[in-house]
Amino acid sequence: MPKKIGLKEAMSIGIGGMVGGGIFAVLGLAAAMAKGGTPVSFLIAGTIALITSYSYVKLSLKYPDRGGTVKFINQGFGIGIFSGGINNLLWISYIIMLALYASAFGSYAPNLFQLTSDKVIDSHIYATTIVIIATAINYYSIAVVGKIESYAVIIKLIILLSFVVVGVYGLFGNPHLGQLSPEHWESPFKLVTAGMVIFVAYEGFELIANAAPDIENPEKNIPRAYFWSVIFVIILYIIIATVTVGSLAFSDIATAQDYVLAEAAKPMLGKIGFTIITVAALISTFSAINASLYGGSRVNYEIAEDDELPNEFTHKLWNQPIGLFITAVATIVLVNTLKLESISTAGSVGFLLIFAIVNFSGYKLRKNTNSNAWIPLIGFILCLTAMFALLIDHYSKSKTDVFIAVGIIVFCFIIEYIYKQTEHKKQ
Repeated sequence: MPKKIGLKEAMSIGIGGMVGGGIFAVLGLAAAMAKGGTPVSFLIAGTIALITSYSYVKLSLKYPDRGGTVKFINQGFGIGIFSGGINNLLWISYIIMLALYASAFGSYAPNLFQLTSDKVIDSHIYATTIVIIATAINYYSIAVVGKIESYAVIIKLIILLSFVVVGVYGLFGNPHLGQLSPEHWESPFKLVTAGMVIFVAYEGFELIANAAPDIENPEKNIPRAYFWSVIFVIILYIIIATVTVGSLAFSDIATAQDYVLAEAAKPMLGKIGFTIITVAALISTFSAINASLYGGSRVNYEIAEDDELPNEFTHKLWNQPIGLFITAVATIVLVNTLKLESISTAGSVGFLLIFAIVNFSGYKLRKNTNSNAWIPLIGFILCLTAMFALLIDHYSKSKTDVFIAVGIIVFCFIIEYIYKQTEHKKQ
């Protein structure tokens, strides 16, 4: 029998899933979009994550399954083209998140050691190499993946919490503190869209669902694990955003957008602080890549087991699901072809749609799960509204980002439709 997971371990899964590479990858992007209102954008995104976690709580209690999100969508909509398309999107969204983490690793690493005279080339080399290394570790031993995660969660939280304590103290007397005042905020619509671009930083709490069958005293610990981990991360992100915007001039934030958290440590701790946060970013993004490769390959396997992808995806390659290799290759392609904002937008759109569907599953199954009808319905409306707000805003700035995000969604459904039609003809 597997060892039961306590509340502390369940919370660490949620916190570790959220405080991965996301905050290091998208903080600069958020600050560039929301300016002084960056903490508000993180609060908006966190509120949607918290409301969505209610549906996850109720569904995890009623349908505890290691398939997690895949199980909930199939339970709400039945196994068919729609649920298959959404589950395919979940797998693709994992790949997008992997590309985001690898991109962040590639942005921070050259600050410690440059390989060439061109930082852009260095970034691509580092991003590709770290995906290859993490893939090799996943093939070597899943136990090693688990050990890396357990140590990485502790290290990155200690460093980030230390940054928060020192940063808050350093804000007093800082000339840039006034940037946080409302006159330096962007418009309410911009604050919302900035929050949606960085929504990927909250992706990860849903990993608790995969561990639900193993959580002890589930009636008490599953709700606490979801709500406490999301609330903790909301507070952490708001303080980090406050310290960053209050410590650096907007021009400096724009210059160091891809590694702004390390730059924000400079006013308090100088070059040592910059180096420490850079190391934390590398550890965090590496551990996130490691865990997401495993998670992505498992999602792919679960979808194939539910006959929503060809049975070939349940086959093994070097003693691991073949989806691991495909996920790694797709990640390397994405991180070397798309810009950070394009990756972040596609990831946020994907997860907002997935969470909207999970919320709607929660609404449909409310009698089975003994849920309040309004909370999952509000979550569904908020996720869809936020997704469309993000797409509308980006259409005026970068039509390419919108076409990529929408194209990925359409592709997932087309693949599912073709597969189902092919299977039907075989029968």
